[in-house]
Amino acid sequence: MRSSKSRSRNKNRNNRPSGGNIVNRVFDSSGPDGKVRGTPQQIIDKYTQLHRDAQLAGDRVDAENYAQHAEHYLRMLAEAQREMDKSREKQEQEQRDRQAERDRQAERDRERNERLRAQENAANGEDGNGGNGGGNQQGNAAAQESDSGLVQTPEDKAEQAPPKPRRRRKPKAEQQDQGEAQGDSGAAAAAE
Repeated sequence: MRSSKSRSRNKNRNNRPSGGNIVNRVFDSSGPDGKVRGTPQQIIDKYTQLHRDAQLAGDRVDAENYAQHAEHYLRMLAEAQREMDKSREKQEQEQRDRQAERDRQAERDRERNERLRAQENAANGEDGNGGNGGGNQQGNAAAQESDSGLVQTPEDKAEQAPPKPRRRRKPKAEQQDQGEAQGDSGAAAAAE
C-alpha cells in the first residue's frame, strides 16, 4: 500500500496550469464573506449578485468590495477573450495563406501539365504523320527524350534506326528434299 506522503510528493505543487484556457478554468476566489468557486463567468455572476444584495441592504462598503472583485474577474475574462480572438484570427490567417499557396501550386501544376501535353501533341504531330503505329511510339520516345534535357548524339540516332528485315526461309519442298538426302546418307552410314 502507498502512503499518502509518497502521493503528495508526486503532486505538482503549482496549482496553476501554465497558459491554458482561462475561460473554462475553475478559480477559488477569497471574497469578503468567504470563498467563491467557479469559472470566471460564474464568479462574476456571484459577486454581482452579492453586490446587488449589499446595495439593497444599504452596505456601501461591502457593495463596493463585491463590485471590485467582480471587476477583477471581468478584466481577466476580457483579456482571455482578446487572446483567444487574436489566436483564432492568427490561425484563420495561416489557414488562408496555406489555401492560397495550395491554389497557386495547383495552378502551376495545371500550367505545367498543359505545357507537357502541348509539347507531346507537337511531337506526335511531327512524327506521327507516317500513318503507322510505330510513328507514334517514336514520337513518344522523342518527347520523353526532349523532356530529359539530354543532347541527341549520332549514337542515339543509330539506336532508333528501324530493324533490318529478316531473311526469308527457304521453301518447304527444298527442305524436305534435303531431309531425305540426309536421311539416305544417314541410313547408308549406319549400314556400313
